[in-house]
Amino acid sequence: MDNLLSHAAVALQKTSTTVQSTPKIGLLDHLGFGNLGDDATLDAMMQNLKSRWPHAEFIALTMNPVDTRNRHGVPAYAIRRVWKMTMDAQQSAPRNAGFKAKFKRWVIRFPTLFVMLRTIKQTAIGMPKKFFQEVSFLAESFSIVRDLDLLVISGGGQLLDSWGGPWAFPYTLFKWVWLAKLAGVKCYFVNVGAGPLDNSLSKWFIRHALGVADYISFRDGHSQALVRQVGFRGRSEVSVDSVYSLDVSGCHSTSTGSRREPVIGLCPMAYCDPRRYWAKKQAVYEDYIQRLALFGAWLVRSQHRLEIFSTEISFDNDAIEDLRRATEEQLGAAGSEYIVVKPVNAFSDLTSAILSSDYIVTSRYHGVILAHLLNRPILALSPHHKVATLMNDLGLSEYCVDIRTFNLDFLANVFTRLVEHQDAIKAGMFDTARNYEKNLQNQFDRLFPPQLLQRRVELE
Repeated sequence: MDNLLSHAAVALQKTSTTVQSTPKIGLLDHLGFGNLGDDATLDAMMQNLKSRWPHAEFIALTMNPVDTRNRHGVPAYAIRRVWKMTMDAQQSAPRNAGFKAKFKRWVIRFPTLFVMLRTIKQTAIGMPKKFFQEVSFLAESFSIVRDLDLLVISGGGQLLDSWGGPWAFPYTLFKWVWLAKLAGVKCYFVNVGAGPLDNSLSKWFIRHALGVADYISFRDGHSQALVRQVGFRGRSEVSVDSVYSLDVSGCHSTSTGSRREPVIGLCPMAYCDPRRYWAKKQAVYEDYIQRLALFGAWLVRSQHRLEIFSTEISFDNDAIEDLRRATEEQLGAAGSEYIVVKPVNAFSDLTSAILSSDYIVTSRYHGVILAHLLNRPILALSPHHKVATLMNDLGLSEYCVDIRTFNLDFLANVFTRLVEHQDAIKAGMFDTARNYEKNLQNQFDRLFPPQLLQRRVELE
């Protein structure tokens, strides 16, 4: 690891005569629509870089620049053409929108003509238009990248194609890394996750993006092994998710009054929900909500209170409401006073909700990490190997169950064991979190050494 990090630092130093003494760093992450775990990753990277390079300037490259600017207070730009166009459209509606709407209402009355015109538009106009729009976006993106000293891909689950196929995440990473390469800007992949990667074009994009990066580390061994399977043979390292380096010492819980019942932070996700999830299976989603509602009702009958929330503040909203309704149906009217939907709109709301809970039941990767950081015993309902891998690495695999197969009896038994062993679990979690933090600090010290900036100033 030392050799890899030293190599990356030397690579950055080699360009020191051509960069400013105040580094400008681009942080690329697929975030901006409410995934507070991804937002925590961006905060963790900025926090660690600022502690080592106090005068560094940051820009963020995300899916929703407006949200990113508001949440993180840094300049932000869109990582895909579609998001930039959406933002531009919101700022200025086209003047002829009314005419277009009227014409569409008229032509739709003639199905044959409508199909013919739509086909002509897509083939003769739409495809060339998108091509030139993408070329224009690449030119704009290059002008952003060439002003950077370093580009960091800092998110957790970045190397995947389950959301949008090869032209979404894989192509986005490929084009930004190669733009950085063309501009002579160093590019680091820092503690990223991989998978699923099923499409052959996705694998090609990822393989060639990683192939020109100056430093690569994965957040777990499974991700590293998967990337090797798709053909990447370069050097890489395994660390842990960067959120483990986030300073949460200032986080506080909301007042819970003189409660007597333990509080369970119950965090559903939109698993297979056709309204949200990439795998759209209504029956699977409904079955999952009903099974989780049975468990929630059992908890209330066992003298617990439920606080329902998620680390994903937009994606899981429907699941939260569906779970609340289904649980209340199990309990009847009297049970509703023991169920609260916890409002979460910002990272501080999320940490407050976790700290006001005695136990956390979650399916999300960063839900596990944040509960771990805040030392709350975790019962994980795993929808993906990354959650199962994390729980195993934490020594908590017996408290991780498959989201597809759990039932009430099994989950109740697992939760009972979690309560019985909570003191030992919390002690182990505390030690593991401190070790993870220490390892990340060592990694970042080597990757972003303060003395590197001093040498750059001297060379100027």
